Order: sequence, then C-alpha cells, then structure tokens
Amino acid sequence: MKRLLTLLLGAAAGAAAAHLLDPANGAKRRNELRERAQSKARKGVQDATTTATHAASMAKGAAADAVPGMPGRNRIDDVDDVTLARKVETEIFRADDAPKGAVSVDVQEGVVHLRGAVDDDGWIARLGDEAGKVDGVKGVSNLLHRPGTPAPSA
Repeated sequence: MKRLLTLLLGAAAGAAAAHLLDPANGAKRRNELRERAQSKARKGVQDATTTATHAASMAKGAAADAVPGMPGRNRIDDVDDVTLARKVETEIFRADDAPKGAVSVDVQEGVVHLRGAVDDDGWIARLGDEAGKVDGVKGVSNLLHRPGTPAPSA
C-alpha cells in the first residue's frame, strides 16, 4: 500500500511538472497559476479587512451605546442650564434667515427665556415653539416682541 501511494504521488508530481514545464505552453500556464494565486491572496486580504472593519464598527457602536451621549443625541432630562441653552440656540437658529443677533436665550432650572426684539410675528411664535420641542426643556418663557412695542412682562 505504501509503495502504491508513493507511485501515485510521484506520478502526480511528474504530471504537474510536465504540465508546467512544457516548452510550448508552460510559461503561459505558470503565469495563469501565479495570477490565480495572487487573486486569491488579494481576495483573502480584502475579506479580512472587511471583517476587521465591521468588527471595529460594531465595537465602536457598542461603546457609544454604553457611554452617555452628548446632549441632543438621546433624550436628556438632567443637563445643566448652560448646555441646554446652547442646545436650544443650535435648534432654533438652524435656519439661515433666523434672527440670531436679535434674540437672547437664557435657561434657568430647565425653563428657556427668550428675550429680544424681532421684526416678524411669525419668527416670534416659531422660535418659542421650536425652543419647547428641544429635549430637556421644561418650559418656555417667550418674551420676544416687535421693535417699538413694550416687552411682555415675565
């Protein structure tokens, strides 16, 4: 049995050598074999990179879920007033034509106080409504008014 196995392995090695070392087509066959091997190696590297990137993204996501997020990322209830004021400003002044310089935003104990003179009644209502929609806001005191009119009393 051992001799038969040796004979078969020798025959296979001889056939492979004859196939690859053939003077007429051997160079072409060797090049094709080399290109297939390189292609398989590149595919393996690409698959490994994709798997590693996916695993890293999953780990990053799990870490982000485990650590409390920044205000506005998730529901926020207990955030300091300064941070909440910045979040409100970010949300209500998002539009390019928002009256940013005319409105003062102040937060005290979770209640947003909007002060200032705004030319458009639509903006007065809109800014108050948008401030109330921000997570963590407990209430809105909209003291905005039109220029030349008295400010509403708190």
